[in-house]
Amino acid sequence: MGAEEPESIAGSEELNSEYVSFVALSGPQYHTCILEAIWGRTSSAFQVIHISARLSFLRLDHAPAGQCLADVFLWLRRGRKAATQGSAVAWRTVSRELLCRSQPSLWIPMSRKWALLLPMLLCSLAGPTHLFQPSLVLDMAKVLLDNYCFPENLMGMQEAIEQAIKSREILAISDPQTLAHVLTAGVQSSLNDPRLVISYEPSTLEAPRQAPALMNLTLEELIAGLQNGLHHEVLEGNVGYLRVDDIPGQEVMSKLRSFLVANVWRKLMGTSALVLDLRHCTGGHISGIPYVISYLHPGNTVLHVDTIYDRPSNTTTEIWTLPEVLGENYGADKDVVVLTSGRTGGVAEDIAYILKQMRRAIVVGERTVGGALDLQKLRIGQSDFFLTVPVSRSLGPLGKGSQTWEGSGVLPCVGTPAEQALEKALAILTLRRALPAVIQRLQEALREYYTLVDRVPALLHHLANMDLSSVVSEEDLVTKLNTGLQAVSEDPRLLVQVVRSKETSSGPEDEAEEPPEMVSEVPEDEAARRALVDSVFQVSVLPGNVGYLRFDRFADASVLGVLAPYILRQVWEPLQDTEHLIMDLRQNPGGPSSSVPLLLSYFQGPDSGPVRLFTTYDRRTNVTQEHFSQTELLGQPYGTQRGVYLLTSHRTATAAEELAFLMQSLGWATLVGEITAGSLLHTHTVPLLETPEGGLALTVPVLTFIDNHGECWLGGGVVPDAIVLAEEALDRAQEVLEFHRSLGELVEGTGHLLEAHYARPEVVGQTGAVLQAKLAQGAYRTAVDLESLASQLTADLQEMSGDHRLLVFHSPGEMVAEEVPLPPPIVPSPEELSYLIEALFKTEVLPGRLGYLRFDAMADLETVKAIGPQLVQLVWQKLVDTPALVVDLRYNPGSYSTAVPLLCSYFFEAEPRQHLYSVFDRAMSRVTEVWTLPQVAGQRYGSHKDLYILVSHTSGSAAEAFAHTMQDLQRATIIGEPTAGGALSVGIYQVGSSPLYASMPTQMALSASTGEAWDLAGVEPDITVPMSVALSTAQDIVALRAKVPTVLQTAGKLVADNYASPELGAKMASKLSRLQSRYARVTSEAALAEMLEADLQVLSGDPHLKTAHIPEDAKDRIPGIVPMQIPSPEAFEDLIKFSFHTNVLEGNVGYLRFDMFGDCELLTQVSELLVEHVWKKIVHTDALIVDMRFNIGGPTSSISAICSYFFDEGPPILLDKIYNRPNDSVSELWTHAQLEGERYGSKKSMVILTSSLTAGAAEEFTYILKRLGRALVIGEVTSGGCQLPQTYHVDDTDLYITIPTARSVGAADGSSWEGVGVVPDVAAPAEAALARAKEVLQHTRLRARRSPRLHGRRKGHRSGSHKRAGPLGHIQGTPRHEVLTEAPKGQKTGLLPSG
Repeated sequence: MGAEEPESIAGSEELNSEYVSFVALSGPQYHTCILEAIWGRTSSAFQVIHISARLSFLRLDHAPAGQCLADVFLWLRRGRKAATQGSAVAWRTVSRELLCRSQPSLWIPMSRKWALLLPMLLCSLAGPTHLFQPSLVLDMAKVLLDNYCFPENLMGMQEAIEQAIKSREILAISDPQTLAHVLTAGVQSSLNDPRLVISYEPSTLEAPRQAPALMNLTLEELIAGLQNGLHHEVLEGNVGYLRVDDIPGQEVMSKLRSFLVANVWRKLMGTSALVLDLRHCTGGHISGIPYVISYLHPGNTVLHVDTIYDRPSNTTTEIWTLPEVLGENYGADKDVVVLTSGRTGGVAEDIAYILKQMRRAIVVGERTVGGALDLQKLRIGQSDFFLTVPVSRSLGPLGKGSQTWEGSGVLPCVGTPAEQALEKALAILTLRRALPAVIQRLQEALREYYTLVDRVPALLHHLANMDLSSVVSEEDLVTKLNTGLQAVSEDPRLLVQVVRSKETSSGPEDEAEEPPEMVSEVPEDEAARRALVDSVFQVSVLPGNVGYLRFDRFADASVLGVLAPYILRQVWEPLQDTEHLIMDLRQNPGGPSSSVPLLLSYFQGPDSGPVRLFTTYDRRTNVTQEHFSQTELLGQPYGTQRGVYLLTSHRTATAAEELAFLMQSLGWATLVGEITAGSLLHTHTVPLLETPEGGLALTVPVLTFIDNHGECWLGGGVVPDAIVLAEEALDRAQEVLEFHRSLGELVEGTGHLLEAHYARPEVVGQTGAVLQAKLAQGAYRTAVDLESLASQLTADLQEMSGDHRLLVFHSPGEMVAEEVPLPPPIVPSPEELSYLIEALFKTEVLPGRLGYLRFDAMADLETVKAIGPQLVQLVWQKLVDTPALVVDLRYNPGSYSTAVPLLCSYFFEAEPRQHLYSVFDRAMSRVTEVWTLPQVAGQRYGSHKDLYILVSHTSGSAAEAFAHTMQDLQRATIIGEPTAGGALSVGIYQVGSSPLYASMPTQMALSASTGEAWDLAGVEPDITVPMSVALSTAQDIVALRAKVPTVLQTAGKLVADNYASPELGAKMASKLSRLQSRYARVTSEAALAEMLEADLQVLSGDPHLKTAHIPEDAKDRIPGIVPMQIPSPEAFEDLIKFSFHTNVLEGNVGYLRFDMFGDCELLTQVSELLVEHVWKKIVHTDALIVDMRFNIGGPTSSISAICSYFFDEGPPILLDKIYNRPNDSVSELWTHAQLEGERYGSKKSMVILTSSLTAGAAEEFTYILKRLGRALVIGEVTSGGCQLPQTYHVDDTDLYITIPTARSVGAADGSSWEGVGVVPDVAAPAEAALARAKEVLQHTRLRARRSPRLHGRRKGHRSGSHKRAGPLGHIQGTPRHEVLTEAPKGQKTGLLPSG
């Protein structure tokens, strides 16, 4: 039977090509159920098939793929049982069931080899019994699937199990311990997890028993067990020490919390730092983690510190710090150090990792073991083999998704052997205790000594806010301090250093050590003095009459004063007649700086007075001193006309490098050699930290060194003009000296070339004079070869002229001609012509029949004429009939300009000819006008079709000339980047007979319209965009211009149909249609909106007729299109208090100001709030001032309601009539019969204040109350706005037209306030209107107190003449305050104030 079964399966062609899908079970509980059902209760293959059919619906795609593999081997074991019953048919059915349980979720290609392996395994299982049984591997797989906390890693199990089952070595192993080791190695290598261990324990008859339940232990037993793994004490320096060898769980902590706080924690709370020793802690309980972390975390926040995944229960648990702890939290400002070792494992590792990630603790010691939170030893099936497997893992939220400590361990912040960890921790804490004092001393030193006083506040602020939590060593502190100090101060001299005991300064007053071998005493004997000078100075005259002077130390000025006669005779006089001087400072470490001014004085000009050499500021004395050269010298100065060359090296320091720096800065010497040491004497050393081994010290500059240009020298070494090795410096100096002999000739020759050929003669004279002045000042002594001279001359010429086209360059090769023109054009053969045209010209007709032409070079006119017919045929005829054309010059650097007039001529009519531009030629000193050509080959494009030219920063010379000409004549729209500004013609001239050449423009392009030169500035596009989007921008403009006729038509119709004056609206629409040509060059919708608004306002005389461009991303606030969201009434309370200003003035006069009208619906919603917080404060006053001076209007729908408060109850009063153009109707505004709160009534005086800012609804409100005689208006004429306009969208653009659609028609004479404003009854400046109103109201009150007789006469006069009372309660009998004597239609008399 064993031979038939694989043969029968192998013969099945359908199985050889089929794919197998493994059904992934949902969890361990289902897995166990299925296993028991199949393993223990089936007696035939048919029962297996029946069970599998019933379970085939189970499918959870998210389960680990490795679990599917277990199903395969369980089915194989069922197949073995079926095979032993002798049923080949049953086995074949089981195999087919296994292979055909296909689901679309996980497809794995099934190879023929794997298909043949299945029955072979079944046959092998039926053979003799070996120590290694395949069931052992299958049971081991089940243990892993059910318990391993990294189920995603089990994807590799298939290969491992196949190898294990097929391995002959494993089958031959007879020793169980060896087999356990082999299986362990296989599992660990397959899953890359060293924590997985297989052991053989035949004496273990059952699974290890769990420890007794902690809840069953007494309190005394718990305390005794805990004390075995817990030790605490207070170490020297008030450092708390807590050693924990096992992390107790929640049950123990809940029982022993009070004991631990009283007997352990409170004794450690008073310490200044804490050492948590986990070196001997190999694990613990996960539930104890939050207790340990919480006591070390500030109690004011709750922190998510970890998430634990448990595989057996398939659950995740989040771990948070406790919101409250018994006792106190350890202060967040106190340092915590965690000690670890290679034995620290499990929960202890997690605690160390969390505290490190929280930056709450410094981990010191060894890398931890990299274990697991929970390791369990589980029996493999019924065998004596056990598998140790991690069942829980940390997902580590503090690690931000990165790998946590499991498997790799926790890396300490400070690595050290475990036995030395405590000592290292105490050293770290000692350093950290000293940090505040170090920072304080550092701040004091900076305040007292640092010379750059303006930078001290920033440095102090930086130090006060510096984070030192990561500092664990002196080196860390030095690095952090120096990085911060130098970044803030930008001063490399400000330096903190680690010093050893012998290097530590004895006190803050100690200065830096002086360089060795300085002359401190001068001998009295004259011969000894001569010998001393000879020993210090080396003097010689080199070939070419070049003086050489070397001295290797600096002496104090007083010493030089004594030795001056000897130095003069023995040193200076032999050098006086030399043509040049080389001063060798390569071996000079410097010395006192006091002699530097004296030495510098010998190199100033002979006729010049005292020269300011440099300035110093000494912070210690707070004195600024200027140092000048000495005019009275012993002997003759060397002067500035002869060349001086200083040789330097990395040993050149202090006073020697100061002399080198100043000689270079003054332009009196050329430096050759190496960068100097950067060691200055003007520093002060301040101890910051003293330890037995040494400590820290601050080197702080106390003197600011400022050169004659006002620049501060911060040390850092002097950079020579010619950098070479020190031993090569003398030879290099002699080479530079020889080069400098021709320096004057080269500079003067460059100036002469400018005078003869440069196209801008107005700047030539000034430029030449500046070159000569710089030469005389020694400015070119820094040039040490032709390359550096060319670079310096180019920089100076461009700076003086402002012309970037001026260039001086070095060309070693010989150039034949003095003026080097462009090479003559080469006319290609007819065979090459077609290919060249296709290669050089790109033509295309874009969507919308937009022509596109690109060419990247400008050819010579003769060449263009020669190939003209072919160009017309192959290029121009494709484009000439398009309605618009894009000419792409973005990649065209120019070249010949002679063909520009021909190219321009195609875009104008033959007559009249156009003046394109003018050319000034420097060689002929003449201006030539350039015009369009009367005849061209082929058809002209004409002057009316749109032309767009694309340019970029690379467009040059002739390409710029074409673009600028078309722009200047308003023939094209230029799009892209500003061009560089090239030249129509450039001449290249040799400077004398040297390899230096000067390149300069010889022609200047002048605008035809302005006569000004434009070529230097380049072409400024009409639309500036990056070159990459220039073409798409052009296409957008073409599309926009195509829309313009429709836009104008739509705008005219909107105005005609909706403008408040129908007659004027129709006239505007008619005139607008005739203005289409004005919009021919519009380039954007924003520009179109501006032009359209200007035209509409000119045609209407109405400034309220507006057009706006509102892009898509700004359409949330389009007036009249998108309604504003109305907030809830509750949200209005604070807004009302802010928006309405009320007061009760002297004489019980109310004052009300609001600066905008609201919508009626909105005011209705909040009417109760308005009455409560605004109206009740003023309603009982005797008179009222309503301040409209700053009211800009708003919706008019609330005006009738507001006006109603100032009239009495009774029949409604007609306030105004409003004509609405869109619906061609008139609506009437009447007072309201029902109002919220009390009315102010019509009998009390009322004044309205206005200004030129008063607009819209505020004007309507003022106009109504003035016209009806209810209020007296004081102030300025209002703005003359309009009723609230409406906004309309124009077609499919982003254009919106705001149109006044309504107007007031309530006045019998047809007058209105729109456009003209409301004229006040009493004119007064806006700022004086309130005071004027108070005066008027006070006068009214005085008149009201007159005698009853006078009052009675007035009353009789009123009743007899039927005149109405005015707004202030008196007769409006004077022309100044005259109001209507007849009530408007529909209004009854007698409803206004009667006095």
